[in-house]
Amino acid sequence: MSSCSSSSCGSKGKSSCASSAQLNAASAHLAQQDIAITKSLGRIKHKILVMSGKGGVGKSTVAVNLALGLAERGHKVGLMDVDLHGPDVCRMLNLTGSLEQAQGENGLVPPLLYNGKLKVVSLEYMMKDRDEAIIWRGPLKIQAIRQFVADMDWGELDYLIVDAPPGTGDEPLSVAQTMPNVQAVVVTTPQEVALADVRKSLNFCRTVKMPVAGVVENMSGFVCPHCGETVDIFGVGGGEKTARDFDLPFLGRVPMDPRVVMGGDSGTPYLSSNADSPAVHAFAAVISAVEQRLPAKAGLRLNMAGSSAACGGGGGESCAPEKSSACAC
Repeated sequence: MSSCSSSSCGSKGKSSCASSAQLNAASAHLAQQDIAITKSLGRIKHKILVMSGKGGVGKSTVAVNLALGLAERGHKVGLMDVDLHGPDVCRMLNLTGSLEQAQGENGLVPPLLYNGKLKVVSLEYMMKDRDEAIIWRGPLKIQAIRQFVADMDWGELDYLIVDAPPGTGDEPLSVAQTMPNVQAVVVTTPQEVALADVRKSLNFCRTVKMPVAGVVENMSGFVCPHCGETVDIFGVGGGEKTARDFDLPFLGRVPMDPRVVMGGDSGTPYLSSNADSPAVHAFAAVISAVEQRLPAKAGLRLNMAGSSAACGGGGGESCAPEKSSACAC
């Protein structure tokens, strides 16, 4: 029986009844969305949140190349861009499609297809003007991330790579709360300014009880475009030391290469290519380390924490290209 009777409801009562009905409808919608989220995530084997303590460390580059590299190794991969204020994934992959209507009996929206193995969802491909600013507060961002999971036709995936904005704000927190069993790959650069911020990210993961799959030290040296030697202009080893201090796996270090920038601008990611470069070889080792820690098939998992084996627990020397203290250009 309704709590609002026609004899007792005045103008204020009608307003109260309407508010109550709206709350009930919103609650029912959230419950239905929770069911859709659970169903969608149930078809995804591994969820990986790529995050960083600060901007400018190459987090999106790592996320895009990790997703593409895993797909090129035959895995079924999804790439979700939750950097809502600065979505770059579509541009880095040169994806120009736009949002399509929901299809099929399930009424889900198809993601963009980069190839037969990689599906991509980004707010940018839902916008008519890709240069329009997104001016949203927390609740809208939380709802958008929930919709990215519930309303998109991800299908069966081995890996869902989530590219988050830097820091520990609404977006990574929403991912942690929306996706049970999501694990973090934390990207840093070697210098202390970046490491101070990445330690905050690692403590964030501890606070929200999100396991950390490992730490990647990006921009660990610079590959000279003339001679191909690697020079440690930002220092080296800071990410590995931080991983060791937190008793976390170290996935490897990747040097800077000017071709990475050109590849991102042109929509042809370089780190996941077959080029003969120290950066490409180093990133291939990072992809292998992720596969070993989070195997798509049973029976492949290695216990790398605290081990000096390739890329695990401070054993990052085997993941790094040959270093040079000088560049003989």
